[in-house]
Amino acid sequence: MKRAEFVRAAAAGIAAILSPSAQAAALALSRRRADFTFTRLRYESGNWDVDQRMPANLLHSLIQYTTVAVAEHERVVPLASPAMFDTPFCYLAGHKLVQFSRAERDHFERYVRNGGFVLADDCNHDIDGLFARSFEAQMAELFGPAALVRLPNDHALYRSFFEFPKGPPTTSFELNGWGDDLVHDYLKAIVVDGRIGVLYSNKDYGCEWDYDFRNKRFLAEDNTKFGVNIVMYAMTA
Repeated sequence: MKRAEFVRAAAAGIAAILSPSAQAAALALSRRRADFTFTRLRYESGNWDVDQRMPANLLHSLIQYTTVAVAEHERVVPLASPAMFDTPFCYLAGHKLVQFSRAERDHFERYVRNGGFVLADDCNHDIDGLFARSFEAQMAELFGPAALVRLPNDHALYRSFFEFPKGPPTTSFELNGWGDDLVHDYLKAIVVDGRIGVLYSNKDYGCEWDYDFRNKRFLAEDNTKFGVNIVMYAMTA
């Protein structure tokens, strides 16, 4: 067993048998590691397994632009599993209903409050579809009705690696008239102790980056660079 795999397994074991404070300690340990694993959260409701090529594409960008050591393949972890506490970054997306079970609610809240980072991406790229309405309702129940706030476009996230002086880059799905026919010029976030715990996007970055990494050579500008920023922020903030 490789060292990184051993550390992950050990952290997951700690999370499974010890108290919430031990889960926080396991998460803190994972944030000090130099390696990165793209961890997708599987939740019982809705459709969590969207944009299946995106993780490999983003991992390729991390290899291309940074010195972060990455696991070659994404890892899928049930939201109800304590294994999520051994990584500082998780991804949650879908088109349909988000209705957490009691265990999922408990893990999501404790993960975020203990220092974890969740990128939540609405694949409908709208503001009133089923994913948006149900996910926002879940966040309001867990963190309060005013917890999701507009993230200012000069936030540290937009300069954590590459510079995005205008805030979040626009996706092609916003520009082609799909969804609510709007360009969302900001992201929302739940901020805990001065750092982003949940980054929430209606811009559908998952679909925007859902192509074979070799196709990036046809782009005038690599649109996964913002994904690099998100990961670097999650790893270091």
